Amino acid sequence: MSENIILGKKLDKWAIVISVVVLLVVIVLHNMPQIGVDVFPFDIHILPALHAVLNILAAVSLLGALWFVKQKKIVMHQRMIYTAMALSALFLLSYIVYHAVTDPTKYGGDLGIVYYPLLISHVILAALILPFILLTFARGYTNQVAAHKRLARWTFPVWLYVAITGPICYFMLMPYY
Repeated sequence: MSENIILGKKLDKWAIVISVVVLLVVIVLHNMPQIGVDVFPFDIHILPALHAVLNILAAVSLLGALWFVKQKKIVMHQRMIYTAMALSALFLLSYIVYHAVTDPTKYGGDLGIVYYPLLISHVILAALILPFILLTFARGYTNQVAAHKRLARWTFPVWLYVAITGPICYFMLMPYY
Protein backbone atom coordinates (compact mmCIF):
# COMPACT_ATOMS: atom_id res chain seq x y z
CA MET A 1 0.00 0.00 0.00
CA SER A 2 1.40 3.43 -0.91
CA GLU A 3 2.40 5.95 1.73
CA ASN A 4 -0.27 8.35 0.49
CA ILE A 5 -3.04 5.84 1.08
CA ILE A 6 -1.72 5.00 4.55
CA LEU A 7 -1.54 8.72 5.39
CA GLY A 8 -5.02 9.14 3.89
CA LYS A 9 -6.43 6.47 6.20
CA LYS A 10 -4.87 8.20 9.22
CA LEU A 11 -6.29 11.54 8.09
CA ASP A 12 -9.71 9.91 7.61
CA LYS A 13 -9.68 8.82 11.26
CA TRP A 14 -8.71 12.34 12.35
CA ALA A 15 -11.45 13.82 10.16
CA ILE A 16 -14.07 11.69 11.88
CA VAL A 17 -12.70 12.38 15.38
CA ILE A 18 -12.54 16.14 14.77
CA SER A 19 -16.05 16.18 13.28
CA VAL A 20 -17.55 14.28 16.21
CA VAL A 21 -15.75 16.43 18.79
CA VAL A 22 -16.85 19.67 17.12
CA LEU A 23 -20.45 18.46 16.89
CA LEU A 24 -20.45 17.41 20.55
CA VAL A 25 -18.94 20.74 21.65
CA VAL A 26 -21.57 22.70 19.74
CA ILE A 27 -24.38 20.54 21.18
CA VAL A 28 -23.03 20.91 24.72
CA LEU A 29 -22.64 24.68 24.33
CA HIS A 30 -26.17 24.98 23.03
CA ASN A 31 -27.51 23.19 26.10
CA MET A 32 -25.36 24.62 28.89
CA PRO A 33 -25.80 27.88 30.79
CA GLN A 34 -23.67 30.69 29.42
CA ILE A 35 -20.64 31.79 31.45
CA GLY A 36 -21.12 35.50 30.75
CA VAL A 37 -19.46 38.09 28.58
CA ASP A 38 -17.54 39.77 31.41
CA VAL A 39 -14.71 37.23 31.13
CA PHE A 40 -13.38 38.98 28.02
CA PRO A 41 -11.39 42.23 27.86
CA PHE A 42 -13.34 43.35 24.77
CA ASP A 43 -16.96 43.57 23.68
CA ILE A 44 -17.77 40.01 22.71
CA HIS A 45 -20.73 41.20 20.65
CA ILE A 46 -18.39 42.11 17.80
CA LEU A 47 -17.84 38.40 17.13
CA PRO A 48 -20.98 37.81 15.00
CA ALA A 49 -19.74 40.48 12.59
CA LEU A 50 -16.33 38.78 12.58
CA HIS A 51 -18.07 35.47 11.85
CA ALA A 52 -19.77 37.01 8.83
CA VAL A 53 -16.48 38.43 7.55
CA LEU A 54 -14.66 35.13 8.02
CA ASN A 55 -17.42 33.27 6.17
CA ILE A 56 -17.46 35.78 3.31
CA LEU A 57 -13.68 35.48 2.99
CA ALA A 58 -13.95 31.68 3.09
CA ALA A 59 -16.54 31.82 0.28
CA VAL A 60 -14.25 34.05 -1.79
CA SER A 61 -11.37 31.65 -1.14
CA LEU A 62 -13.51 28.71 -2.24
CA LEU A 63 -14.47 30.49 -5.44
CA GLY A 64 -10.80 31.30 -5.99
CA ALA A 65 -9.91 27.64 -5.46
CA LEU A 66 -12.47 26.62 -8.06
CA TRP A 67 -11.20 29.18 -10.53
CA PHE A 68 -7.57 28.13 -10.05
CA VAL A 69 -8.27 24.42 -10.39
CA LYS A 70 -10.17 25.09 -13.62
CA GLN A 71 -7.10 27.03 -14.82
CA LYS A 72 -4.98 24.00 -13.83
CA LYS A 73 -3.05 26.16 -11.35
CA ILE A 74 -2.93 23.51 -8.66
CA VAL A 75 -0.56 25.27 -6.25
CA MET A 76 -2.82 28.34 -6.20
CA HIS A 77 -5.84 26.04 -5.81
CA GLN A 78 -4.17 24.47 -2.79
CA ARG A 79 -3.37 27.88 -1.29
CA MET A 80 -6.98 28.97 -1.66
CA ILE A 81 -8.18 25.77 0.00
CA TYR A 82 -5.70 26.22 2.86
CA THR A 83 -6.98 29.78 3.22
CA ALA A 84 -10.64 28.68 3.20
CA MET A 85 -9.89 25.99 5.78
CA ALA A 86 -7.98 28.41 8.03
CA LEU A 87 -10.77 31.00 7.81
CA SER A 88 -13.39 28.34 8.53
CA ALA A 89 -11.36 27.05 11.50
CA LEU A 90 -11.05 30.60 12.90
CA PHE A 91 -14.78 31.04 12.42
CA LEU A 92 -15.51 27.79 14.23
CA LEU A 93 -13.29 28.67 17.19
CA SER A 94 -14.80 32.14 17.47
CA TYR A 95 -18.32 30.73 17.09
CA ILE A 96 -17.72 28.28 19.93
CA VAL A 97 -16.32 31.02 22.18
CA TYR A 98 -19.20 33.37 21.39
CA HIS A 99 -21.89 30.78 22.04
CA ALA A 100 -20.19 29.67 25.25
CA VAL A 101 -20.68 33.11 26.77
CA THR A 102 -23.86 34.52 25.24
CA ASP A 103 -27.51 33.63 24.98
CA PRO A 104 -28.87 33.03 21.48
CA THR A 105 -30.21 36.09 19.69
CA LYS A 106 -33.85 35.82 18.67
CA TYR A 107 -34.97 36.90 15.22
CA GLY A 108 -37.70 39.53 15.43
CA GLY A 109 -38.27 40.53 11.83
CA ASP A 110 -41.13 40.15 9.40
CA LEU A 111 -39.18 37.83 7.08
CA GLY A 112 -39.28 34.71 9.25
CA ILE A 113 -40.59 32.76 6.27
CA VAL A 114 -37.21 33.47 4.61
CA TYR A 115 -34.96 33.61 7.69
CA TYR A 116 -35.90 30.34 9.38
CA PRO A 117 -35.64 28.03 6.34
CA LEU A 118 -32.32 29.68 5.49
CA LEU A 119 -31.07 29.31 9.07
CA ILE A 120 -32.27 25.71 9.40
CA SER A 121 -30.68 24.66 6.10
CA HIS A 122 -27.49 26.51 7.06
CA VAL A 123 -27.23 24.83 10.48
CA ILE A 124 -28.01 21.32 9.23
CA LEU A 125 -25.63 21.54 6.28
CA ALA A 126 -22.90 23.14 8.42
CA ALA A 127 -23.12 20.20 10.82
CA LEU A 128 -23.08 17.65 8.01
CA ILE A 129 -20.39 19.16 5.79
CA LEU A 130 -17.44 19.27 8.22
CA PRO A 131 -16.42 15.61 7.87
CA PHE A 132 -16.74 15.86 4.10
CA ILE A 133 -14.56 18.98 4.00
CA LEU A 134 -11.90 17.18 6.02
CA LEU A 135 -12.15 13.97 3.97
CA THR A 136 -12.00 15.91 0.69
CA PHE A 137 -8.99 17.81 1.97
CA ALA A 138 -7.30 14.55 3.02
CA ARG A 139 -7.79 13.13 -0.49
CA GLY A 140 -6.24 16.20 -2.07
CA TYR A 141 -3.43 16.41 0.48
CA THR A 142 -2.47 12.77 -0.12
CA ASN A 143 -2.66 13.25 -3.90
CA GLN A 144 -5.58 10.86 -4.37
CA VAL A 145 -6.80 13.09 -7.17
CA ALA A 146 -9.68 10.97 -8.51
CA ALA A 147 -11.16 10.45 -5.03
CA HIS A 148 -10.59 14.14 -4.23
CA LYS A 149 -12.50 15.21 -7.35
CA ARG A 150 -15.39 12.84 -6.61
CA LEU A 151 -15.80 14.21 -3.08
CA ALA A 152 -15.17 17.83 -4.06
CA ARG A 153 -18.06 17.77 -6.55
CA TRP A 154 -20.41 17.35 -3.59
CA THR A 155 -18.45 19.04 -0.83
CA PHE A 156 -17.66 22.29 -2.63
CA PRO A 157 -21.23 23.51 -3.34
CA VAL A 158 -22.44 22.64 0.16
CA TRP A 159 -19.43 24.31 1.82
CA LEU A 160 -19.96 27.37 -0.38
CA TYR A 161 -23.68 27.43 0.48
CA VAL A 162 -22.87 27.31 4.21
CA ALA A 163 -20.22 30.03 3.83
CA ILE A 164 -22.70 32.31 2.03
CA THR A 165 -25.85 31.63 4.05
CA GLY A 166 -24.10 32.26 7.38
CA PRO A 167 -23.49 35.94 6.60
CA ILE A 168 -26.98 36.29 5.09
CA CYS A 169 -28.47 34.99 8.35
CA TYR A 170 -26.20 37.35 10.30
CA PHE A 171 -27.32 40.39 8.29
CA MET A 172 -30.95 39.43 8.79
CA LEU A 173 -30.37 38.97 12.53
CA MET A 174 -28.09 42.00 12.97
CA PRO A 175 -30.79 44.44 14.14
CA TYR A 176 -31.61 42.14 17.08
CA TYR A 177 -28.12 41.80 18.59
